[in-house]
Amino acid sequence: MALSHRAELTPQMIQYSEKFDDRGDIRWMPYLMYFHPAGHRSDVVNTDRLGFRISHGADDHASAGGRLPQGPVRLLVGSSTAFGIGATNDAATLPSRLWSRHAPSLPWLNFAGRSHNSTQELLLFLLYRHLLPQVEEIVIFSGFNDLGLARLPASQQGDHGAFFNCGQFFAQMDEDRERQRKEKSRFGGLGRRRPEPSAAVSVPEDSVPRSLDEQIAHAVDLTTRHLDSWRPLAEASGARLSYVLQPLATWVREEHAPQEELLFRELDAISNFGEVYGDIATMESGRRYSDGLRRGCEKLGVPFHDMNPVLADAVGRQDWLFVDRIHFTDPGHDLVAALLADMLGLS
Repeated sequence: MALSHRAELTPQMIQYSEKFDDRGDIRWMPYLMYFHPAGHRSDVVNTDRLGFRISHGADDHASAGGRLPQGPVRLLVGSSTAFGIGATNDAATLPSRLWSRHAPSLPWLNFAGRSHNSTQELLLFLLYRHLLPQVEEIVIFSGFNDLGLARLPASQQGDHGAFFNCGQFFAQMDEDRERQRKEKSRFGGLGRRRPEPSAAVSVPEDSVPRSLDEQIAHAVDLTTRHLDSWRPLAEASGARLSYVLQPLATWVREEHAPQEELLFRELDAISNFGEVYGDIATMESGRRYSDGLRRGCEKLGVPFHDMNPVLADAVGRQDWLFVDRIHFTDPGHDLVAALLADMLGLS
């Protein structure tokens, strides 16, 4: 049987999808909802006792829940792209390429959480800040998840935005609430009957999709709200805070490398990316989102950078950057790390 393009071009993704992210073994966490497997070991991805991915310098390694440098460190915060999904090994991730080659004057820690939104990125820092030595730099390399999650119904947004697996969470909570009501009626309700539901069925307002403008505005509002909480935390740590809008393949360029075309077509045949993210994945949507984030960051005084046009200017038509529309190849990680160090003025 012929190998799929994904198996042939990006064999490391099997490790991520089948070994590291087994949905049957998801690690549920208080407050964060979920985090990476702790103490995971493989030739592709390794985590410490808390689930943080290990980053590598030229001759050293470190992680927030493992071996820590004595002096100041730099943090790369974000979700799966910052974590390094797509990299063939820990040394190929963004924090590792920054530490080992492009901005090596201080160690970099991988402080990212796969599938996290901006709320969870902030909570992760709050929960584990006490473990860290002095932090000199906090770079938040993120953005796509908040916009993607803004598409979910208002009933799943709550006060702090929707999160991945929230449908499963709310379904389980609804089942538990219904069980509690039945028990209360049975033992303390003295035969009191609940009113019968109306025969008329109406389409819940909640099911009406938000417009693209509303989705962008919602994601920008959440992100800037959380950045406003990051500011005093960074100041208390004596750290410089920067926000970088991560690249999406379709925000970077409209024509893709041959390998990307093969992978994207194959992934589209087995996933619903186009159906779920189609309108927000266009280049125009990316620019509008970037403009909104830039205005929000300017009001807060937080430096903002959009990696998408910078990356677009740095690559040619044949350069293979992405293993899927959001995660990088090893050369993609290395190039983005070099561009990131340059735009932030880091050595």
